[in-house]
Amino acid sequence: MARTRKIIDVQFYMTDQGRIPVKEWLKELTPADRKTIGEDMRTVELGWPMGMPLVRKIDTGLWEVRSDLSSSRISRVLFTVSGQMMILLHGFIKKSPKTPLNDLRTAKQRMAHFEKEKSNE
Repeated sequence: MARTRKIIDVQFYMTDQGRIPVKEWLKELTPADRKTIGEDMRTVELGWPMGMPLVRKIDTGLWEVRSDLSSSRISRVLFTVSGQMMILLHGFIKKSPKTPLNDLRTAKQRMAHFEKEKSNE
C-alpha cells in the first residue's frame, strides 16, 4: 500500500518584500510542467528522506528536486530542510550538465536569509 501521510511539508521561501520567488517561477511554466513538478514535490513529501534519481544533495543543508519536463527540458527546485518543513528556495530550468553558480549562489543566499530570520523568531 502506498504511503499517503506526509513526512515533510512544503513551504515557500518568502523575501522581506513579501515575494515568493519559487511560486513566481512556477506561474511562468505551463500547466503540464507545474503538474509534473508538483507531483515530484508530493513524492518527496511522502518519502523523505530520498535520494537519486529524484533528490540529490548538492551542498551542506541544500538539496535539489530533479524533474523531467516536456520538450526534453529539466527543472531543478533547490530546497533546505528545517524541522519538518521543506523550504523551497529557488527554481530554474537546467540548461547545462552542471548547476549554474548563479543559481546555486541565489539558493545559498536565500537559505542564509531564512536561517537568520528563523533564529530571530
